[in-house]
Amino acid sequence: MAHYPRPALDRIGLSPGKKTRLKRLLYEHGPGGGTMLALPIDQGLEHGPIDFFANPASLDPLYQYELARDGNFSAIALHIGLAEKYYHEFAGDVPLILKINGKTGIPPDGAAFSGLTGSVEDAVRLGADAVGYTLYVGSPSQDRDFAQLTQVRAEADRLGMPLIVWSYPRGDYVAKKGGRESLYAVDYAARVALELGADVVKINYPVASEKDADSPAPYPTLHLSPEAAFHKVVQSAGRAFVLVSGGEKVDDTDLLTKVRSSMEAGATGIIFGRNLWQRPRDEALAITREIHGIFREYAQPPT
Repeated sequence: MAHYPRPALDRIGLSPGKKTRLKRLLYEHGPGGGTMLALPIDQGLEHGPIDFFANPASLDPLYQYELARDGNFSAIALHIGLAEKYYHEFAGDVPLILKINGKTGIPPDGAAFSGLTGSVEDAVRLGADAVGYTLYVGSPSQDRDFAQLTQVRAEADRLGMPLIVWSYPRGDYVAKKGGRESLYAVDYAARVALELGADVVKINYPVASEKDADSPAPYPTLHLSPEAAFHKVVQSAGRAFVLVSGGEKVDDTDLLTKVRSSMEAGATGIIFGRNLWQRPRDEALAITREIHGIFREYAQPPT
């Protein structure tokens, strides 16, 4: 499979403020070369403390901050409490993506909606280089979600702050049409994020299953390889950069295979949390170096 190019920074209609901040993330920090390697630590809000049991040291946010700094990540992504209480020690060394909405894992997914937990002005005050927003495509709360995102996008445009949309299919209707990991659902989520104004879209890698037969035509007849399916999603994201979500921890071989196939299909980078910070520090740094090596193979100039 041929390597597919990513969108060029100079061609996606960014304001000077957005372009400056994205250039820092893509070229001045992390692996560089137009790639992005982000470390999220929003799981404490989204899942509760349960994810930290796999590596008790990770319960202290300093563990992830130091991993982001010493592993030369492009950014760390987290909510306002972890930014206000810890980021001052790492400002200038680790770029910040401020998540400005979220929810707990207690309500059922069918009612998915992430209320605001911060603002674009908070991101500017804290020195962030982007804001992150979780959008649930297909949820019964979709209309309210769209309205909230519209307000966030307007503020991000006004203040020159790049908008990264965590675009996730959710809800009973999605489940009836192939499920949240189906190509149909992930492809739709990528397109929705583009059309609602995302500069960067964070999505899951589609997973083929028997449920694909329930997806709307022509998806059940496509029969694409995993790499080709993901490239279809990248195409639907258009001139929005694409970051691949890591999800639950997998073994090293599967992780590196996912990284390479994602980059081969045109992704800009990855945003892996549990797959990295659930590991002991030395192990996490070692596999991060391997990811850097893969990214270097896909480096490209800003134009």
